[in-house]
Amino acid sequence: MSGLESALYTASIWVIPVLLAITLHEAAHGYVALKLGDDTALSAGRVTFNPLKHIDRFGTILLPALLLLVKSPFLFGYAKPVPVNFSRLNNPRRDMIWVAAAGPATNLILATVSALLLHLMVLLPPPAAGWIGENLRNSVLINVVLAVFNMLPLPPLDGGRVAVGLLPDILAFRLARLERWGLFIIIGAFFILPYVGGRLGFDLEIFHWLIGAPVNYLIRVIATLTGHG
Repeated sequence: MSGLESALYTASIWVIPVLLAITLHEAAHGYVALKLGDDTALSAGRVTFNPLKHIDRFGTILLPALLLLVKSPFLFGYAKPVPVNFSRLNNPRRDMIWVAAAGPATNLILATVSALLLHLMVLLPPPAAGWIGENLRNSVLINVVLAVFNMLPLPPLDGGRVAVGLLPDILAFRLARLERWGLFIIIGAFFILPYVGGRLGFDLEIFHWLIGAPVNYLIRVIATLTGHG
């Protein structure tokens, strides 16, 4: 297999599960919001399985590609956030939790379904089984990583919105005020902090225990539940 063929093959086993994971994650937010009284996402065309409606050119394509190019130890990216008018939900405080949790929950369901489908690979001819199997294994990893990352308790991540809905008012208000700085905090924690630590001779790489450990645990749980453990 030539270098170009190898690159195309590698892209083909990652692009499909990434697009499915992102598309269904974002569509789930919009669908649950619609069921709970807010049709903002529907009006914006975001309750759809069309990945083009959810892709952010920088966050979904350019940023992950750049990280691959510089051989980053982990990938980071994001899609267009689904617009939700929380004030239009039937019960804004409670329903915000369900809307936020819908995306990560969908990713965990996708990961589990992908693991179950791996059992069917024995029914396919070897070339097809190899390619589809790689897609399914990558789907398990991608969806679990997305679920864990998005459930970090920091707005604007889903976990931050869940925390805002669950915490007492005074704490919820303070946490919600961090939303405008959330992305900068994430970039600082996952990129700048490890770099500074490396220059100073300290291990400040928090990704492995903050994301890696929960991901490995959940993958083991899914493997056990789906008969791969």
